[in-house]
Amino acid sequence: MSRVKGPTQNQVAKLAGVSQAIVSHVLNNNTAVSIPTETRQRVLDAIQRLGYEPDTNAQALRLGITKNIGLIIPDMHNPHFWQYVDGVEQETAARGYSLLVSSMNLDPEQGKKVFKDLVRQQIDGLILMGSFIKRSEEAREILKRILQRGLAVVEITEHLQDDHHVDRVVGDYRLATTELVSHLLALQHRRIGLIYGVQAPVLGEDRLLPYQDSLRAAGLPVDDALVARCGPAIEDGYQATLQLLQLPSPPTALIAINDLLAIGALRAAEDLHLQVPRHLSIAGFDDIPISKYFVPRITTVTKETVGMGRTAVKLLIERINDRSRSLQTVNVTAQVVTRESTGPAPA
Repeated sequence: MSRVKGPTQNQVAKLAGVSQAIVSHVLNNNTAVSIPTETRQRVLDAIQRLGYEPDTNAQALRLGITKNIGLIIPDMHNPHFWQYVDGVEQETAARGYSLLVSSMNLDPEQGKKVFKDLVRQQIDGLILMGSFIKRSEEAREILKRILQRGLAVVEITEHLQDDHHVDRVVGDYRLATTELVSHLLALQHRRIGLIYGVQAPVLGEDRLLPYQDSLRAAGLPVDDALVARCGPAIEDGYQATLQLLQLPSPPTALIAINDLLAIGALRAAEDLHLQVPRHLSIAGFDDIPISKYFVPRITTVTKETVGMGRTAVKLLIERINDRSRSLQTVNVTAQVVTRESTGPAPA
């Protein structure tokens, strides 16, 4: 039985009244060639009318492209990171790319393995989320080699450092942390605890350091006993809260450096028969979707994470199309979202 062939690129060109080369440039989104908007639209209309579907395998062989993008996230269990994935997936689909997602599960060694495995795949570009690049000399060497090889790379990060070698989307929490501490100080809290749940210190410094600086600026002591160092999971937040509330002079407010930790803190307060925010105020970071459905709704700090994911893809595709362009950094401002879990300090 013979296979029925679909419309060809040549038929698209004839219907649109252009050359086959113009059709190819439109299909491949080749920004190096200037094509009038009206001509481009004629080609797109012809593609739609004929129901033309490009042979992606042939394109990959001919142009050296795969239409695949890789993404590494730090932790598949934290919904915060899936908000970025949502944005990345939306933008890759809109631009005709497929997405390969891997997780390092907060393990630097696993991160290096995932990194190596993913760059061996046939991908046009890679989006990184994860501090293992900064903590691992081996990972930095791998990154250096793949950049020399010509693979396009974009990083989504919370750390604005000078020694960057790739395009970046930066969502720094420093200013928002200062605003969050100011919010609690205005509510007359003077014993403010921090649930510092991180896999590595560098992951939370944009919250720890402004927290400490804000207390100093308010003339309050920086009490290390009020900083509970733990892991980043809900149970870690639960145990850290029990630890802080057993202090001889316990805090009246807690800042958790992610919303999962804040959820654990809410449960601990409930188990200790403390009402939030009447007896204890609790705030988090990341604004994961479930945070506004708890009782009480959680005060948190938000970034436009879906938008950051989409921006990362745009930067990546711009880099794929033009390897010589200067390095780009897009900064995203975080904001405090005041909800029901924070209130005046108890008398």
